[in-house]
Amino acid sequence: MRKTTDDITDLVQIGQVAQTLGVNPKTVRYYEEIKLIPEAPRNNAGYRLYDQAAFDRLSFILRARNLDFSLDDIGEILALREDGEAPCLYVTELVDRRISDIDTRIEGLRQLRHELEDIREEARSIPREDILLNDCICHLIENEALVARDPLKEKD
Repeated sequence: MRKTTDDITDLVQIGQVAQTLGVNPKTVRYYEEIKLIPEAPRNNAGYRLYDQAAFDRLSFILRARNLDFSLDDIGEILALREDGEAPCLYVTELVDRRISDIDTRIEGLRQLRHELEDIREEARSIPREDILLNDCICHLIENEALVARDPLKEKD
């Protein structure tokens, strides 16, 4: 059942909340739809109205998203708080996992950078006329792909 209210003194419409937070109103509606924020009461015209508590909760959600927490993680954090538990231990576990994931990605990116630098150096050493006469799409990429597929070929 949809809540309604005519008392709009401390309540603001979705557009004002979204603009203040720097998000699209669709984002606010989506967070309501997936129950990250409670269903907003509506005025007689059907407009959603948000109080300070809803604004604070949305601010928290957006900050957590900026820290790359998933919506599921955020929902769990909010649920723990609503159940009277401090979610900080759970958040610490999430942070530890996220740091580990980031470290793994950084290492993968370092390897990719090294591979791209090798390709760039190879490209600089090939005469332009050899490149233009080549029948393949791009031998730099194709040669790397062949090396990756062929375990008998060694890569520098």
